[in-house]
Order: sequence, then C-alpha cells, then structure tokens
Amino acid sequence: MQLAAHEVQDLHELALSCVNSITNMACFLNQVQDTELKSIIQKHFPFHIQDYNMKAEYLGKAEGATSKLPVPDLQPVLQSFTIAPVTPSPVTPRTSVQQFNDREIATAYLLTLKRAGREYAWAAMEMSNPEVRSFLEDAFRMSSRHAYDVWQWMVKKGFYPLEPASQTTLKTLGGMYQVVQGQAAVPVQ
Repeated sequence: MQLAAHEVQDLHELALSCVNSITNMACFLNQVQDTELKSIIQKHFPFHIQDYNMKAEYLGKAEGATSKLPVPDLQPVLQSFTIAPVTPSPVTPRTSVQQFNDREIATAYLLTLKRAGREYAWAAMEMSNPEVRSFLEDAFRMSSRHAYDVWQWMVKKGFYPLEPASQTTLKTLGGMYQVVQGQAAVPVQ
C-alpha cells in the first residue's frame, strides 16, 4: 500500500500508543477487583489488539490491512444522562503505589481512551489514503464507545461527577442562538 510520509509517521505514533494501551490493559486485568470493570476491560481487549494488528499491517504489508475494525454499538446503562445515581467521592493522588485500585485503573483507562480518540480524529483529518482515513474514523468511534462504557461505570461508582446544567445557564446560553428561518432541511444521504 502506498502511503505518504506523514501517514506512516502518524500510524507509527498510533501503533506505539496501542502498544502502551494493550500493555496497560493486560496489567489492569491482573489487578482489577470489580467484576463489572474487569468484564468491560476483557470485552474491549480484543478490539484493541485488532486495532494494533491493523496498524501493523498498514505499516508492514504492501496490501495494507486485511480486515475492518468493528465499531461496537453505544450501550447506555445509566437511568439519567444528567444525574449521577450516587454522590461523587473525593479523590487524592497516592504517592506510593504497589498496586492500582479500581478507580485508578478506570481513570487511567478512560484517559487513555480519550487521548487515543483525539489522536485518531486528528490523524484521520490528515490522511490522504481513503482506506486509512476510514480505518482511523472507525478507531475513533471504537475509542469513543469504549470510553462511554468506562465513564458510565465510573459514574455509577461515584468516581466521575455528573450533574444537570442549571436552568440559568441553559437559558443564558440557549438564548444566544436563534434558529435559521426559511432554510430547507438538507436531505440525509
């Protein structure tokens, strides 16, 4: 597969990021205590390996990747999208650590997914090869969906705050924008 120099550099950085993610996930699987969090990481793990393998194929094979990255469906489990089911609990960084606790594992994994998602979106915008561009768009969506799973678990445990916007804020910001009148809706293709 013919790739531009910047595409190869981006894929290299993204592949190195996958090495880090997969290595951390393997460590997390050995340390996690909560069965639901462990199940989430176990479910995500093979997707990250496939993502890494596809990058390795794009970088190392003349024909590029031989599979398509599956993007999981969004799985909402919270009863409310603005109100946490429990009060958030405070957190303080630990300065001496032998083993991560579940909150630290979830936080590290969530932040890794968020950072990876941003990098995938940014790199996709720079790709001239449409196959690689589509792959990175799928990788972004995969990271976004996985981050949503972890975020929901954190909200349920009180490890991530979730609260509704105040009516004052909604009224102030909502009043700034007016709907464009007289424009026909753009048909969805």
